[in-house]
Amino acid sequence: MIKIYGMITCPDCSYLMDQIAGLKDKYEYVEIGEHVLKMKEFLRLRDSDENVEIFKDVKEAGGVGIPCFVLENGRISLNPSDAGLEANPR
Repeated sequence: MIKIYGMITCPDCSYLMDQIAGLKDKYEYVEIGEHVLKMKEFLRLRDSDENVEIFKDVKEAGGVGIPCFVLENGRISLNPSDAGLEANPR
């Protein structure tokens, strides 16, 4: 199962919601704005030493790093296509 960290107020995250609707057996969506514990879970992942390079450019640009995908093999990606999804065309 692919885990997606995001927030409904993020346009890139909300764009994914229609794509994963009805696919709860393939995707787990974690709404990090729903509860502080979910936010802390994401921040631990984002700020861990092993993931510094993945989030480096996003953080330097002032971004949060969502949507964030934890793929079935444990690899972390910020690219929706790695999770079989389409990016927001904006």
